[in-house]
Amino acid sequence: QVQLVESGGGLVQTGDSLRLSCAASGRTFGSYSMGWFRRAPGKEREFVAGINRSGGSTAYGNSVKGRFTISRDGAKSTVYLQMNSLKPEDTAVYYCAAVLSFSLRTRENEYNYWGQGTQVTVSS
Repeated sequence: QVQLVESGGGLVQTGDSLRLSCAASGRTFGSYSMGWFRRAPGKEREFVAGINRSGGSTAYGNSVKGRFTISRDGAKSTVYLQMNSLKPEDTAVYYCAAVLSFSLRTRENEYNYWGQGTQVTVSS
């Protein structure tokens, strides 16, 4: 089992950058593929980015490609989401998720563990 704690959210302006962190508990971080999802007000939760357990494969949602980067640090048991060129439509609660899998996953129902979420608000 793994517990996830997100941090790094906040209020920024259009065009700013922000880095989210997700710290995972336990000694088996390297066994989990990780993902970031977000839920905007009144919308379904959507896939943002995913990374496989080795860190060698990543995937992104269409709305964030070229602006967001997911990475992981095994020594710190942490996954990051670097967000650049932020837009008001990026405003959402961002969730970190984990799945015991070699390959990365992009669907919400494939993930077993979730963090509590961190709010990101981008003002225009």
